[in-house]
Amino acid sequence: MAKKAKSARLILLGRSEARVPVSPSDATLETFPNPAKRKYRIHFETSDFTSLCPVTGQADFARIEIDYIPDQRCVESKSLKFYLASYRNERAFNEAVTNRILDDFVRACSPCEANITASFSARGGIALTVRASFPDASKPTAELRDGSDVRRSRQ
Repeated sequence: MAKKAKSARLILLGRSEARVPVSPSDATLETFPNPAKRKYRIHFETSDFTSLCPVTGQADFARIEIDYIPDQRCVESKSLKFYLASYRNERAFNEAVTNRILDDFVRACSPCEANITASFSARGGIALTVRASFPDASKPTAELRDGSDVRRSRQ
């Protein structure tokens, strides 16, 4: 699980830090207070995502899109960049990666809503897209936000 930083002081922003965390567990998703008093949507996307197949060790390349409605906190983009880059040596199935990103994101900022789309490049002629959403309609929102029922798959 990625660490969450909710202090008023952002650690990565404004620094020439170039050291990517070794794994998602070592990464920190930094947040800052939501400056708006209304509901609005924030969209992040990157085509620079890599993780490793847990069986073959081959690189899996993906386009990651994160779309969310913030509540009290917003995720700072440089910390998100470093968090996503920390997957480059992570061995996990694409489905597990996508759901872990969502779980860590929800833990960090407790959004009203979040959707992750991970479009993985074709391997063996088949491309794979994984979509994960919060809240899960079958679970009470408070239960999911506090992480008590967030399941992570570790392969």
